[in-house]
Amino acid sequence: MPDFTRRGAARHMLISDGIRASAGRTPDRMALRESGRALSYARLVDRIGRVANLVHAGLGLRHGERAAVFSANCLEYMEIVCGMAEAGIAAATIGPAAAPPEIRFICEDSGARVMFVSAALEEVARASAPPTVERFIVIGPAYEALLAEASSGPCPVEVTEHDIFSVPYTSGATGRPKGVQLSHRGRVLSGYAMAGEHRCYTPEDRAVATTPMFHGAGFLMALTPIWFGGQVEILPRFDIESLMGTITSFQATSAYIVPAHFAALFALPEAKRAQWDMRSMKAAISGTAPLPQATKERIVGYFGEGKLFERYGTTETSIATSLGPKDQLRKQACVGLPYPATQVKICDGGGVAVAQGEVGELWVSSPYMFSGYLNLPEATAAGTRGDWFVTGDLARQDEEGFVYLVDRKNDMVISGGENIYPREVEEVILAHPAAAECGVTGAPHPYFGEAVTAFVVLRPGMNVDAATLTALCREKLSRYKVPKEIRFVETLPRNSMGKVLRRELRARLMAEAK
Repeated sequence: MPDFTRRGAARHMLISDGIRASAGRTPDRMALRESGRALSYARLVDRIGRVANLVHAGLGLRHGERAAVFSANCLEYMEIVCGMAEAGIAAATIGPAAAPPEIRFICEDSGARVMFVSAALEEVARASAPPTVERFIVIGPAYEALLAEASSGPCPVEVTEHDIFSVPYTSGATGRPKGVQLSHRGRVLSGYAMAGEHRCYTPEDRAVATTPMFHGAGFLMALTPIWFGGQVEILPRFDIESLMGTITSFQATSAYIVPAHFAALFALPEAKRAQWDMRSMKAAISGTAPLPQATKERIVGYFGEGKLFERYGTTETSIATSLGPKDQLRKQACVGLPYPATQVKICDGGGVAVAQGEVGELWVSSPYMFSGYLNLPEATAAGTRGDWFVTGDLARQDEEGFVYLVDRKNDMVISGGENIYPREVEEVILAHPAAAECGVTGAPHPYFGEAVTAFVVLRPGMNVDAATLTALCREKLSRYKVPKEIRFVETLPRNSMGKVLRRELRARLMAEAK
């Protein structure tokens, strides 16, 4: 009897399988395009095969190892990650803005002996990587020469869907960065769930990939369209005018647009926004942070009804909830219902489910979840409870099962013994037409412990004073939630996915108090 756990006996789901299937149906169809360069499906699968054989036969990497990928979004990113995965090698991905200590740490933690690096980052890579990185493959002529010499035939490595294909690193909000191990199976099933939920991934659909592919979400958003035979335009870096212009010229049907991108869009003059045509769009998909309700209303007004999807998830869980178009304005400050095949529960500190409507910590269980943190069994154990991942996010659930994200547990402000959720205060401030962005945190206070402090970025050409915003907060919030101070700033600190880093705002206030 065959061993059905082996790839040769029962076909396992690998992240490149959908691309290969699409190549079988439409080999000459364009799969990917970036900066005027394009790859057909036939060329893409040929190059994926060559990368697999290059890392196995040419570079001597073996099943279960990891190699670093240090690059901005580019045409080659997909083939490198998918090709390595076919050889059983996981990509330890590094963001292009990473500092030298971060580069060194990820290389050391992952055990990478090889680094694929863009030409623009070669100098910093060689200066920052530890001696354990033996080989730098520079994307460009040298890389192309190696591919030309490699075989495009099947790689003689047995890989299963439970193997790890990627290890993106978290931002380290709670300490050292953690490598999140993602399996083929989890990501493939995430793609199928996305196709069913958003209905914008068919051979006739076109997507724009603008978020960084070194992130789990960024890579998934570039992979899923071509898994189902569609076409993807990759943007090397985010620029709101490039994104909107590409949607118009490419007649894109979907794009992953995070809250920071929407903020940039609505900071532009109305006449500028009017020059772009959004009629081709089926799905404007948002994630990384909850959208303020005022922003949702502007999105629906600009893109049209029936197009906004808001998702919530973490690198560890993949997508956990989704709020569809018909509920966007009905369910305010909501992140939706559990994703297909996903279970959620709201628990107290002891892991007991709280009553409906009460705030607790959000737990998630699904087939898309990670396979633990690399080299950190204690952290894996601390963040999981059996089949459940403990997100660290505070949430509540209504009588229809919709989830409302209240805030990050670690971002909560405790003032005078009262728990204050920054997002609630931010929503009130962002309802003012002059407020473009807002970040709320706690400043050290001798009596209250922490004092609510708001940092506000104004829209170009608009103005409002602190007294007006404070009065608005007094009208909408309990007295203890009203900011003790409102500061106007040019920018807010954000991570590479555009999420506001409240911890950096808090650190700034703590440094001032010393």
